[in-house]
Amino acid sequence: MRRTDGVLRCATMDVSVRELRNHTSRVVSAIEAGEPVVLTVHGRPVADILPRQVASERRPSNLLIADLQAISALATDLDIDSDAKDFDVGWTTDDLVA
Repeated sequence: MRRTDGVLRCATMDVSVRELRNHTSRVVSAIEAGEPVVLTVHGRPVADILPRQVASERRPSNLLIADLQAISALATDLDIDSDAKDFDVGWTTDDLVA
């Protein structure tokens, strides 16, 4: 743990600029695994590299359609009927891509 600007930060990996250059894939893998990284220059912290909080993965359309069909079949089996107008907010899938 490190205290900077009065804020307690949990940093499990300090990486120098040289280490980042020589071992970029290892550092990126650690970040992808959820580990925050502190970038240092001559031992002095200069930046925090944090994992993204929200995954930005996109699912292939065929998998999404298969999931929706399975949900629809389950709703039919459970005798659940809902009006599509209840869920229509006027967006397309293109509107959801940032």
